[in-house]
Amino acid sequence: MQRKIKHPLLASTLMAITTAGLLSGCGGSSNNSTVVTTPNITSTTDAEDAALKFDANNYTTVTVTVDGVATAIRQYRVVYVDKPIKMAATQPTLMGTTATLSDPYVYQTMIISVPEAVINNQKTALYFAVNNAGWFASPVSTTIAEGKAFVSTNDTDNIGAALKAGYVVVNVGTRSRGIKSEDGRWVGKAPAPVVDAKAAIRYLRLNDSNMPGSAERIIMTGTSGGGGLTAAVSASGNSADYLPFLVDIGAAGIQVSGTTTTSTLKDGVFAAVAYCPINNLGNADTGYEWEYNAIRNDTNTPALNGVAYSAGEQISASTALAAAFPAYVNGLGLKRDNGTALTDANLRDTTLVQVKAEIERQLAAGKTIPALGENFTLTQSGPPGTAPTTKTLVNDWLTLNGSGSSATVANIDYTKFLTFVTTLKTLKTVVAFDAVGVTGNKDTSGSWKISGETNLFGSDSNQYSNFNAWSWNNNAANGDASGSDDTGLSWSAYLSNPSNNLATQIKLINPLAYLNTSADSAPYWYVRHGMVDRDTAFAMQTLLYQAVKNDPTVKDINFKLPYLVGHSGNYDVQEAFTWIKAKLDATP
Repeated sequence: MQRKIKHPLLASTLMAITTAGLLSGCGGSSNNSTVVTTPNITSTTDAEDAALKFDANNYTTVTVTVDGVATAIRQYRVVYVDKPIKMAATQPTLMGTTATLSDPYVYQTMIISVPEAVINNQKTALYFAVNNAGWFASPVSTTIAEGKAFVSTNDTDNIGAALKAGYVVVNVGTRSRGIKSEDGRWVGKAPAPVVDAKAAIRYLRLNDSNMPGSAERIIMTGTSGGGGLTAAVSASGNSADYLPFLVDIGAAGIQVSGTTTTSTLKDGVFAAVAYCPINNLGNADTGYEWEYNAIRNDTNTPALNGVAYSAGEQISASTALAAAFPAYVNGLGLKRDNGTALTDANLRDTTLVQVKAEIERQLAAGKTIPALGENFTLTQSGPPGTAPTTKTLVNDWLTLNGSGSSATVANIDYTKFLTFVTTLKTLKTVVAFDAVGVTGNKDTSGSWKISGETNLFGSDSNQYSNFNAWSWNNNAANGDASGSDDTGLSWSAYLSNPSNNLATQIKLINPLAYLNTSADSAPYWYVRHGMVDRDTAFAMQTLLYQAVKNDPTVKDINFKLPYLVGHSGNYDVQEAFTWIKAKLDATP
């Protein structure tokens, strides 16, 4: 299928997106037919496709063990675009340190690992793994290395399970927030991670007939920011909205003639396996405060710059952000499983359905769950290099009927459940995601902290831009080119201003903007968010689930809130890979 779009300059891309369309998310157009014009676009042929031809002979061989059996793996290292961006030698990491790059193109490279037993199998699945924790940029890496031992039956060894199943493992590097190019530009801004992932998919499709595995059977997976990336890519398959950005990096399968750009390849995927996806960032802050505002206090909310939650700007910010969320939810037009409209009035009850279902699954499987008044004992991992901690917390939120495997859930006090979650791990400060320039969020030197996902947005000449209305209107960092204080524009006026593409950035990383539209969403979804995970609101995951469930092109959505699981991924490998196999087996 071919889609056409007039190719705009990056700074004015798709400014037909309106503020209302940005906020509504579901049920509108995916802008696949958006047409805008721009001068100075040179006609090209398929030079990129010729340059991106897969070389089947250019590989190294590593030997690993899978369940104790020596397994030879052919590894291909590929730059998946024809115009990769050369990166600065030193880059930041998620942990706040810096890393020195030995390869300036490591963010637009993928490592393809093929078990030699399936080297001639062009039907096996491609297990397409992204990283991007915290939506940070992800230099390509792989754990498939000489001498590595994998155990396919281990519930945390997804790579071992993939190799045992005979899948091709594709580890993908992508640009994202925080990185700089060699010439000093901030080149990881949205929608860069989504665009890079789509470019990698296009490379696989371009070379499908010459590579092991089938590009029609891509299983995309990631955790946290990588889960959010997985959701965004999987929801927006083949949308023409991304073509201008794909042209800029020389992605495969795009022809430019004059001002018209045509896609000759697809960039959708077969299945999404997303763990705790940090998604829908444009509305994540309002959702977070709507979820937690009523239970925030000085114990479960850290101080900012030495000022307690109750004594500073956080408390009023939380209230204001929470108040903005109902209008967003009610404008989505989503339906619950029972066919009634999903609204802010029943959103918590809709989440509770999932909590109840998970607890009853555990009871039926023989799990011992404390009765009301008894204690939960939970062990949580700490930062790298630290020992796990154990907490004992009274059950004051869950009432059971009966006992043993026949027990059922009689009642869940949702407010007390949220308090339970935040006792295990304190909440994020206010503002949780768009935190720069607001609520006194400064470091010990008095400078504004670059925290949250704020630096995923804005132009490549500025380090960040606020991306929700409250943070924009309350930005107090003078001279940062963000907020009405520096631009002289209100939030709505700035979004509609053709001199920037912030509205486009927010939309193109939001899966809800593409589900239930003419985009080709993945037909199969496996989504997990831990029952005690406070890194994003349960409300945001419920909205994602219902949006996927509402999409008529989606054939299956397997969604759970795993019992007493925190912010993590790949903890249920056997269940996930059983599901993957079933979907692949059912598809000729």
